[in-house]
Amino acid sequence: MKYKILLFYKYIKLNNLEDLKNSQRKICETLNLKGRTIIAEEGINSTLGGLKENIDKYIEYMKADERFTDIDFKLSDGTGENDFPKLSIKVRNEIVSTHLGENDIDPNKLTGKYVKPDDLHTWFKEGKEFYLVDMRNTFEYKVGHFKNSIDSTFDRFRDLPEIIKKIDYLKDKTVVTACTGGVRCEKASGILIREGFTDVYQLYGGMHTYMKKFPGDDFLGKLYVFDGRVTVDFIKDESKRVIVGKCDKCNNPSENYVNCANLSCHKHFICCNECIKKTNNTPFCNKECMLKAKGLVE
Repeated sequence: MKYKILLFYKYIKLNNLEDLKNSQRKICETLNLKGRTIIAEEGINSTLGGLKENIDKYIEYMKADERFTDIDFKLSDGTGENDFPKLSIKVRNEIVSTHLGENDIDPNKLTGKYVKPDDLHTWFKEGKEFYLVDMRNTFEYKVGHFKNSIDSTFDRFRDLPEIIKKIDYLKDKTVVTACTGGVRCEKASGILIREGFTDVYQLYGGMHTYMKKFPGDDFLGKLYVFDGRVTVDFIKDESKRVIVGKCDKCNNPSENYVNCANLSCHKHFICCNECIKKTNNTPFCNKECMLKAKGLVE
């Protein structure tokens, strides 16, 4: 494909954050890359899109920096210049928002054991007893997830302490945490260990890496991504394709995400094409939002 999407992160102690921000902006602008990069004292987290040749040059640039040489760079096919609307590079307190403050952890000191995609694939095939906990938001889970996995029911990742209480019964079981690319699980798995979970793993490379290596095996539906594609999979054998998402209006199978047309709400939800047609291409998440948008209620 002409365009590629690059996904990567690394937990590493960083300083001179503004200098790093400026150098990242300069290389991205030079290569005409768009997307989002978050830089913090604890590391870097990024998703970028652009021409394949420019993405390749960016990876070379990053690998020339000894701090980032060992990053696991994940690539997938993009669709074009509109995969991202703009370039955003920000310095923040965290590369994934936990808001744990003094209760936060350093994944370089405490994190779950890695289970590589090949090994997890074997676990699935051999029927090993383990419990896969999905560390993504529920709207991500709805459109695609590992079979028999546990939906953490996140509205946002900062809800992690409450989620841990819900899975307390798994403390003495083999637990595998999984998320899109791995960045959330580096912290989540470590926090589970700190809270007394005894046998905790995290999927190396995340769902993205697993799906790319074993398309259509064990992961049902599509992977939610935070770019213009919205959802992706790597399936070429159509017999393996499964739709797990359901329209929030009619409950029929669908993977079509829209935003509520009430701009003060803008909720992200699944709405099939038939239901969109019924709204004259102006979908609302509920009746109240429709009435508010039309000025019929305050």
